[in-house]
Amino acid sequence: MRNGTADILQNLTNDHAQAAKALRLPLGDAGAAGSPYFSLVDLIKRWPESPVRREILMLSDGIDRFGGSGPSNPYVDSAIEDAQRAGVIIYSIYTPGTGHFGHSFWRMNWGQNYLSQVSDETGGESYYLGFGAPVSLAPYLDDLTHRLTRQYLLTFLAKPEKKAGFQQVKLRTEVPNAELVAADRVYVPAGL
Repeated sequence: MRNGTADILQNLTNDHAQAAKALRLPLGDAGAAGSPYFSLVDLIKRWPESPVRREILMLSDGIDRFGGSGPSNPYVDSAIEDAQRAGVIIYSIYTPGTGHFGHSFWRMNWGQNYLSQVSDETGGESYYLGFGAPVSLAPYLDDLTHRLTRQYLLTFLAKPEKKAGFQQVKLRTEVPNAELVAADRVYVPAGL
């Protein structure tokens, strides 16, 4: 994440060592577009459409320094809508920020709320341990690996409306003690 954009330094690869070499700390000036949700939207929009599953792991404090805090944030809503429209699942790990916002309780609280909202509404999971930095990312990455190896693609026919838009989805199973994690709604193109 850099100044509201996604700075892609390495193409997708299965070579973990190669991918690790491309990891960089996020850079940017909060005044230059200080919303991590701008970077998220930028990545989603630049990602080519594909039939394979696409998922993002976002490490951030979740604080929207551009749009502020509160129960309704248009940049968070836009990121969720773009992810749902593109069929992208977002997982997030809360990592505290720096400066005043990095220790402001109410901003940290909204940052975690936003990360959780983005993850929940796209079918992902949000990870955090209070407001402190995780001692280790390993437990979160282990859980994420567990989830990724137990995913199923659900296809269904949606009744197209005259206008394209989102439709609510509710999943149920007859399997006892099964946990279903999915987006609350899906984007349905306009009917002919």
